[in-house]
Amino acid sequence: MRTVGVSIAVPEPYFSQLREMRRAAGDPQADAVPPHVTLMPPTEVAEGLIPDFTTHLHDVARDFAPFDMILRGTGTFRPTSPVVFVQLAQGVDSCEQLESAVRSGPIGRDLEFRYHPHVTIAHHVDDGALTHAFEVNKHYEAAFTVSEFHLYFQEDDGVWSPVESFTLQGRGSGAGVS
Repeated sequence: MRTVGVSIAVPEPYFSQLREMRRAAGDPQADAVPPHVTLMPPTEVAEGLIPDFTTHLHDVARDFAPFDMILRGTGTFRPTSPVVFVQLAQGVDSCEQLESAVRSGPIGRDLEFRYHPHVTIAHHVDDGALTHAFEVNKHYEAAFTVSEFHLYFQEDDGVWSPVESFTLQGRGSGAGVS
């Protein structure tokens, strides 16, 4: 079995900024989990299914066009879950459509909560650190074009490593089947 995840990587210089936010919050996963927007959360997969899943991800990428994403401000899942995140101000619909397409393939994954695209900046920390991360970063903003997503494997040490990228090739602007 292998633990896989699919996500949109946040590019530099925002990658480093968001990682530093997570470090400053004291999040123990700051260096193990790259800043990203999840499309499929950690999922246990039989090694033999990975080639079919990879083919599916290539098919998904062919159908979706690049889209603009704006990250702005902070949000939280408290009290349900002890998480503070940077919100998406633009690109939510595109992420929702892409996430649905990714999960429609040979590896299914039921979600514990309704899908809500975001970039985590504090998790597994005490309430004071969560509140501080929320307040200190509430004016954060970043804008970039999403042109690909990645398949990640979780290594034995807990670090997530990208193993393959999938370039969005659809025509037009925004998500959706072209």
